[in-house]
Amino acid sequence: MAQFIAKEFRGRAFVRLALIVPWAASVVITAKTFVLIYNYYYGTANLVLSTLGLIDEPVDFLGSDTLILPSMIVVGVFVSIPFTAYVFVAGLNSIPRELYEAAQLDGARPWQAYRLITLPMLRPALMVASVLNIINVFNSFPIIWSLNDRNPGFSHDTTITFMDKLAFKSAEKDVGMSAATGVFNVLLILVVVAVYLRVVHWKEETA
Repeated sequence: MAQFIAKEFRGRAFVRLALIVPWAASVVITAKTFVLIYNYYYGTANLVLSTLGLIDEPVDFLGSDTLILPSMIVVGVFVSIPFTAYVFVAGLNSIPRELYEAAQLDGARPWQAYRLITLPMLRPALMVASVLNIINVFNSFPIIWSLNDRNPGFSHDTTITFMDKLAFKSAEKDVGMSAATGVFNVLLILVVVAVYLRVVHWKEETA
């Protein structure tokens, strides 16, 4: 997507504006919209799949143990695409055009130029997008709360929604345990980000 909107073409401003809408819109509204799309009885997803002849009966996207997690991942990816794409666009625009011209003069093919120039030069943008998306995934409450609130138990919760259930929906209403889970969530994010940064730094040293 970033490669597409970084190029010059007629209507690019409209495409960029359309791409930013899911990011500008409320995450709760987006998640609730997908609840309607996934609806078992009148959802758009089942209507499209049925019209295409891919299913014979409606699919319970939000009630099936095997489908609820992929369904939530689709929404999470949809919400994160605009921000990630714009980070990559900034990275693509920062690559000097002279590098591609020199590669072309040296006889490099487009795929070779992409692999040897574009991807290495995009490393800072990849790092920023990855770290911020990792933090966002661990702190994403509206998507899981909106799509998974009908299901009992904790099997499809993240730490952030698990905290909410401990404090407000469990029989014990254990606010202390919920707060402890919040501290654990912060530490877990720090560990994951630290490991990622360590791996990236190691790859830079060996490159």
